[in-house]
Amino acid sequence: MEKKSFRAITSLIFRALTLAMGVAVVTLSCLGALEVQTAVTLLGIGLACAGVALLEKQ
Repeated sequence: MEKKSFRAITSLIFRALTLAMGVAVVTLSCLGALEVQTAVTLLGIGLACAGVALLEKQ
C-alpha cells in the first residue's frame, strides 16, 4: 500500500511540474522577461517530467 501511495505522489509531482514549467514559460515570455535559451531549458525540464510521469503509469 505504501509503495502505491509513493508512486501516486511522485506521478502527481511530475505532472504538476510539467504544467508549472509550461505556465512559467508562457507568463515570462508575455512579460518579456525570458530569453530563448532559458525558455527552451524550462520547456525541456517540463517535457522530461511529462515523460517520467507517463513511464510511471506502465
